[in-house]
Amino acid sequence: MPLWLDLLIRVAAVMVGFLVLPLVVGQAEHKVMAHMQGRVGPMYAGGFHGWAQLIADGVKFVQKEDIHPDGSDRTVFRLAPIVALFPYLVVILTIPLGPNGLVAQNLDIGLFLVLAVLGIGVVAVLMSAWASANKYSLLGGLRGAAQLLGYELPLVLAAASVAMAAGTLSLPGIVEAWRPWWLIWQAPAGLVFFIAGLAEIRRPPFDMPIADSELVFGYMTEYTGLRFAFFLLAEYVGIIVIAGLTTVLFLGGWHGPDAEHLGWLWTLLKVGALSFVIIWFRVTFPRMREDQLQRLCWLILVPLALAQLVLTVAVKSLL
Repeated sequence: MPLWLDLLIRVAAVMVGFLVLPLVVGQAEHKVMAHMQGRVGPMYAGGFHGWAQLIADGVKFVQKEDIHPDGSDRTVFRLAPIVALFPYLVVILTIPLGPNGLVAQNLDIGLFLVLAVLGIGVVAVLMSAWASANKYSLLGGLRGAAQLLGYELPLVLAAASVAMAAGTLSLPGIVEAWRPWWLIWQAPAGLVFFIAGLAEIRRPPFDMPIADSELVFGYMTEYTGLRFAFFLLAEYVGIIVIAGLTTVLFLGGWHGPDAEHLGWLWTLLKVGALSFVIIWFRVTFPRMREDQLQRLCWLILVPLALAQLVLTVAVKSLL
């Protein structure tokens, strides 16, 4: 295959994953929440099962005026939604969809790159909070900084446990080294990674930086139109990214019956199942308080991740 054609196919696949899959998750969230909470509106837009709800939301965002608050730093204000999207685009490049090189970019230090760029999310939150010149935005930004910096540690520790067990930082390499007994042995690390990932993307019950009942809409309060839509898109891409990383690191990635031909399907099914769990969490659990958030991080997740890391070191030393 010519190099230019291979590059074109990879770019198209990444853009599909970056734009289409989050929209599918957004549509699914409308329907799942409508069924679980008895919401009427999302079930009727456009006719059959409310299929046009997401399209109606998109048209609404496009029509809204792009407003810049008085006293805001316009340059930083405009850049913040783009910075929020950037790390997730980089991560999607490294997530393997199936065997035989079915990944946009296979890097020997892929996991290291993923963990590094995910930390950029706190920069976008602080940019939007400070540049908005709004007290509610600033409070949301400070909450977001404390939350993201705190949960970065258990996220990294859990990922380190898997990398040590597999003996590689390559995401396809970790999937290739996966065995069924990992599901039991690395389950504590998987639980820590998934919960910390929810906190990283600020999904309920970890949505304190937004907290619409307390801070209007947190660090996104002053955003309208397409810039606000970019923040929502970043949230849905974040769901795909956390579900994809959890699948690759702890659920065996593409492994399943006839993985040679249907590996991509197994990956998508696992990502879809985890995305449903994330949506279910939003419907089920109330928002945590800030003290509960930090207590969960430092008294439960960090010790559990450290214990798993020590167990991994002990097992690897005996092998």
